[in-house]
Amino acid sequence: MSVWGALAGGVLGTLVLTTVLRAGSELRLTRIDLPFLLGTVFTDDRSRAKAIGYLLHFVNGLAFALLYDAIFRAIDHAGWWLGTLLGLAHGLFAGTALVNILLPVVHPRMGTPASTANRLALLEPPGFMMLNYGLGTPVLSLAAHALYGTLVGGFTSLAS
Repeated sequence: MSVWGALAGGVLGTLVLTTVLRAGSELRLTRIDLPFLLGTVFTDDRSRAKAIGYLLHFVNGLAFALLYDAIFRAIDHAGWWLGTLLGLAHGLFAGTALVNILLPVVHPRMGTPASTANRLALLEPPGFMMLNYGLGTPVLSLAAHALYGTLVGGFTSLAS
């Protein structure tokens, strides 16, 4: 196994994940925009938020690739199918705990179920599995994360 394989898979996987989610948004299958969601933590300027968010999304993609690599090394096995399973777990974590529970607590521009009517939020809270952004969002997000994991797992195993 090679960390370089994991990072190469992380770059390609993040490109694919981002493209799938962006295409889903353009096709009106979802309203989720993860880079925008990330960028608005730092600015309320929509254009800057997208630019910052894309940078953060790619950094996160590389960080998660390193986490996947650590798991592969711990169990001494990497592969496409294992990466797919990790990607599904990653997508479930992102949709349940990360953006549903943790992000609204720390995000300064995201509404929460406890927000008052006089508090203006730039972003609607995603809700469980990001369902507030459309019924297609959970399926699309899980598929995109599974593809990400498949690529990281596959590239890691090929670089052995």
